[in-house]
Amino acid sequence: MDFFSRLIVDLAYFLNTSDGYQQKKRFFYDILENNRYQPKKYFDLFMMSLIFLSVAILIAEVKNDVHDFIKFFNIYIISIIFFIEYLLRFWISSSASEIVISCSEHDTMLGRRFNLSRAVLKILKAKSKFILSIRAIIDLLAILPFFHELRLLRLFVLFRVFKLFRYTTSFQVFASVLSTKKFEFLILLMFTSIVVFVSSVLVYIMEANNPDSPINTLFDALYWSIVTISTVGYGDVTAITVEGRTVAIFVIIAGISVLAFTTSIVVSAFTEKLDEIREIKTVDDIRKLKHFYLICGYEGVAQEVAAKLKKQKVKIIVLDESEHRIASAKKDGIVALNYDPGNIESYRKIGVDLNTQVKAVLCLRESDVENVYTTLTVRSISKKVNMISLLMDESNRKKLEFAGVNEILYPKGLVGMISKELIGRPVAFEVIHALRNDYYGVSVEEILVDSRIHENIIYLNELNSISFKIVLLGIYKKDKKRFFFNPLENTLLESGDYLLVIGNSAFIKEFEKYLHKKIRT
Repeated sequence: MDFFSRLIVDLAYFLNTSDGYQQKKRFFYDILENNRYQPKKYFDLFMMSLIFLSVAILIAEVKNDVHDFIKFFNIYIISIIFFIEYLLRFWISSSASEIVISCSEHDTMLGRRFNLSRAVLKILKAKSKFILSIRAIIDLLAILPFFHELRLLRLFVLFRVFKLFRYTTSFQVFASVLSTKKFEFLILLMFTSIVVFVSSVLVYIMEANNPDSPINTLFDALYWSIVTISTVGYGDVTAITVEGRTVAIFVIIAGISVLAFTTSIVVSAFTEKLDEIREIKTVDDIRKLKHFYLICGYEGVAQEVAAKLKKQKVKIIVLDESEHRIASAKKDGIVALNYDPGNIESYRKIGVDLNTQVKAVLCLRESDVENVYTTLTVRSISKKVNMISLLMDESNRKKLEFAGVNEILYPKGLVGMISKELIGRPVAFEVIHALRNDYYGVSVEEILVDSRIHENIIYLNELNSISFKIVLLGIYKKDKKRFFFNPLENTLLESGDYLLVIGNSAFIKEFEKYLHKKIRT
């Protein structure tokens, strides 16, 4: 590898590993292309304002004198802003450094010299793909008014209107829906073009030699044909001969057919894509939620839990790969998506932050295997989100625990917990949710009353737990094999009992040390 090629490769690695460079590129990508990036909507509004302002100035110039500064602003300032945007889009459209690195590593693996020219060709091919795209061409045409010396180019201000497709999601959805019917529209265009061509030639032949006919040129015939087939019928140019009017009859019938065909194509396209459009809207609404509970699966237990949550006006989202179960969830008035909860792609489509937006993931499939898969998938994305899972078979408990479930419950136990302890008491729900997350620093611990503690502490009121900010939930009596919740202060402690306490993890450790160090006075 010669010096220049090595220099190019080193520069590519430098750019690819530079945090500052990558952060800047990522920022401009988010602001220009990433619809999930919140500040992007403000940028889009700004660019849309510039577009409408430039068109308004163009209209005002037709019959009014516009101030020189306004002309300067419209021709230079706005054009420069659009030009900068074009350059930034050109920059983020592909990564030249990644292409160079890929080619270099490929050549090294094959044991041959790095071919710089092939890498350059790949870069040019990638950039050309952007330059020749419809959106990029519209962006370029929107910049042409900058060359105001050619007055005709100022009319390209109108092309800025087409840039609205970049900044409005509705336009993008509309265009994507129509793009699914490319073949049908191509057939329609071919049919219309043939009808226009044949009718234009026929009516020209029939009318051109008649001095009273307004159709004297082939362009007049073409204009008449287009106006007639579109069923507009201005009446400024009409056929006056019998032959010409006969042609007009067929053209009118063809025009009705074209309109009917066009309408059917558009209607069928939106009918086919209606569910997808609704899904896009649902996903956008979900991304705006600050806190919600994610239910994976919608079977018997899940339906009961969802009903309890919905009754208490708790925000929930259901994921299930079965169309039938999703239809059932929607019928019950629940926001549901036909996504497989065991597939990582499902969560990427939703695009929510599991750590901050999702309070808990409820794995409620009536299959331990499915719940394990769902847990592993969620845990590959987030280590912190709280996860509660059904357990159908006790032999699978270890598998769920290993997968990363925080709370494992049998079906009846889960419904009872949701309906009685959590949903009926929203504050208790938040407390229990907080206790399940380690980053809150609060935990529930068991402390064994051994012989040393028993020698120094006889009654419960001698524990002095309040000074350590520890709450005693209860005591398990070994001899009676029972747990006493909130026991009396004069309860006698015996060796082998267990104290169940709640509090800050650090305070609990200090409290346990205190119990072992305490000497009875």
